[in-house]
Amino acid sequence: MTEENKEEIFAKNLKAIRTFNKLSQKQVADKLCVPVSTYANWEQSRRMPSINEIYKLLKVFEIDANELFDIN
Repeated sequence: MTEENKEEIFAKNLKAIRTFNKLSQKQVADKLCVPVSTYANWEQSRRMPSINEIYKLLKVFEIDANELFDIN
């Protein structure tokens, strides 16, 4: 069994938080002013958002970085 890397943990948490909030990828992408394809790439761990985009995600979901990055 392999350990998940940081990008995979981020992607899994991002999707879980979005679905918990009952939002579509398009709705979140629109709130962040990014293309849906960009947002989808974050959830599929194909690409990581910039620090600025991460900050916007925290604001949109009203969470702190611990929840998004699974920091204990």
